[in-house]
Amino acid sequence: MELFDVVDENGQPTGEIVERTLAHEKGIRHRTAHIWIARETEAGVEVLMQRRAAKKDSFPGRFDTSSAGHIQAGDEPRESALRELKEELGIAAKPEDLNYICSFVIQYEKKFYEKMFKDNEIAFVFAYTKPVDIDKLVLQKEELDGVEWFPLEEVISETKKHNQKFCAPLDGLEIIKGYMEKKHGSN
Repeated sequence: MELFDVVDENGQPTGEIVERTLAHEKGIRHRTAHIWIARETEAGVEVLMQRRAAKKDSFPGRFDTSSAGHIQAGDEPRESALRELKEELGIAAKPEDLNYICSFVIQYEKKFYEKMFKDNEIAFVFAYTKPVDIDKLVLQKEELDGVEWFPLEEVISETKKHNQKFCAPLDGLEIIKGYMEKKHGSN
């Protein structure tokens, strides 16, 4: 059973704890860590996108944030981000390898498998820009079916069109775009 801290509008734990299923049934606010793996290429910024496993409870088979997961009760965002990178992709990052950018709100209601899924979370966004060879990643098969590099501008454009290939939150994509522009001084 997964337990989450119930959090206020700033992502701070309230002292209450909720079980994952209940959080998504009732839309109770909780936290997630989103890690964007990005690289600068001659053609522009690329982001690593994971294809969600076909049996995921939301957005199965679609491309999502490089690595992301719920922050378990009692954990901190960076600690959770490091664990997600290791579990999902086999990347043993150090705390200083993750650059915290900011947080944003994800809130939606959607039906999956004939059951209502109410998401209400504060996502803590981190950037990981060290070199990554996708052929050497160790993927967590329960969570994802593969990874691919995509041009960041293409993912943003397709996400705005509600292309069913991608399900990454547009706010997260815009955040990593702004971070990479600031970091590399590109357009």
